[in-house]
Amino acid sequence: MAGKGKARGGRTFNNPILPGFHPDPSICRVGDDFYLVNSSFEYFPGVPIFHSRDLVHWRQIGHVLTRRSQLNLDKMGSSRGIYAPTLRHAGGRFIMITTLIDGGGNFVVTARRPEGSWSDPIWLDEGGFDPSLLFHRGRVYYTRTGKGADFEHPFVHQVELDPGTFKRRGRMRVIWRGTGDVWTEGPHLLTFSGKNPGRVLSNSRVESRRAKLAGTHAIRGRYYLLAAEGGTFLGHAQMAARSETPFGPFEPCPRNPILSHRRRRGHPIQATGHADLVTLCDGSVWAVFLGVRRLDGHTLLGRESYLAPVTFDDDGWPMIGDGGHVEFEMPAPALPAHSWPGEPARDDFDDLALAPHWVFLRNPVPGAASLKERPGFLRLWGSPETLDDVAATTFVGRRQEHHAFTCQTELDFSPQRPGEEAGLTVRAREEFHLDLAIRWTVDGREAVATVRAGKNRRTLGRVQLPGQGRVRLEISATAAAYRFRAGTGNRLRLLGTVPTRMLSTETIKRSGILHFTGVVIGMYATGRGQRASVPADFDWFSYRGR
Repeated sequence: MAGKGKARGGRTFNNPILPGFHPDPSICRVGDDFYLVNSSFEYFPGVPIFHSRDLVHWRQIGHVLTRRSQLNLDKMGSSRGIYAPTLRHAGGRFIMITTLIDGGGNFVVTARRPEGSWSDPIWLDEGGFDPSLLFHRGRVYYTRTGKGADFEHPFVHQVELDPGTFKRRGRMRVIWRGTGDVWTEGPHLLTFSGKNPGRVLSNSRVESRRAKLAGTHAIRGRYYLLAAEGGTFLGHAQMAARSETPFGPFEPCPRNPILSHRRRRGHPIQATGHADLVTLCDGSVWAVFLGVRRLDGHTLLGRESYLAPVTFDDDGWPMIGDGGHVEFEMPAPALPAHSWPGEPARDDFDDLALAPHWVFLRNPVPGAASLKERPGFLRLWGSPETLDDVAATTFVGRRQEHHAFTCQTELDFSPQRPGEEAGLTVRAREEFHLDLAIRWTVDGREAVATVRAGKNRRTLGRVQLPGQGRVRLEISATAAAYRFRAGTGNRLRLLGTVPTRMLSTETIKRSGILHFTGVVIGMYATGRGQRASVPADFDWFSYRGR
């Protein structure tokens, strides 16, 4: 992923820095390089990892969890799986800690290089979620959310770990009970040291008049605890506390929340919070955090990754952005602009491995997807499972990153028996997806567009196809609607349109379902109850955002 933030002469950038379904960002710096990871939930490989040199332009370099031995997602429900990773670097190693919800709890993996390969998991415990690590002065502190006053009011727990084995030293202790709001989550224990910790510099590297240089005595040597509260949607807010010791007692920031848009309900950026901080070489501090873009009261793309500066007052208390608020365009870090080569809009499947942005739905079935069986094509063998099933369906997809886009593919597929189908899908979860597929019929083949929304399923339109030959499928979108077209050559027929709000977080929530991901657009194949007798060969896939 390249150039997702837009720098202008090194002075401003555009949020979000990672658009689309990229929630719960965590960041670390190694010299002049920055690395960032996100939650991945039910998708495999798990935990995408990105690289940047200027905090604005990012490229995906792979995933952390790439083997079944690291991540078993069998029967993992949508919006379960991998929650809130934390990425750190210490002792020449990269360390990532996360939670596998419904699959074993909290674990650590390590690697010498961020591209991997990463170790198999070191399991810590099954309690709590959103774990974090602080490496400080030869010691390791393991912090996570855990059992609290009641279900909606968890506390922050902490224990020291052995830096070599990650085994506990002592017992887990409650260090923070929150400020009283619901859902304390995403805790990070942090310290600031080095030259001028907390210093804010302008783009010309001259201290801004408005920026205050907090007394280093008010920051250095203290332990800061960041935690989000209010739930991970419109009530989301970032809180801060600090202490003289890593286990407290922690004093809450008198200006909490230090980041929130819950009092700016008219602003298109909402749900800001779940922040992690990074210190630059010049001492300035920056925050990455999640947020959503709402259009007409609906959130389609999921929680995205945002960036903003952190300022400290004279008493050493932090504030993210402009008084706790962020905008789409903000002053850029005082770093040389560094963009990456653009990601091609079209993938011709000519490589021996899929590009890093492609993901599977849970662990892929061995042999279900191949780039080698028919070189120059992505071959999918339809599984007995369908997109409605909580299972390892034959599916390869990428995140929707724009409200307006056009997606096309050319598919060579001649189904031979009832139930066999293959095509494109716009997926939120099992109960909510929009499909454009080639199906078997008694007369040969047809292209059909269908909608699955909760308990309802309906057909938008269909068109009969020749018995043989390639078929082009197209899904396009505006902010208001998805449009489905199919045909041979360049002669495509409109099969129907669907309001984009059909897949929004708000629509899904009204059906009584907790939904934490965004939309993923993918290619799929199924035999509906049996393995397909013939493969579906995708010659190419293109995605062009507007």
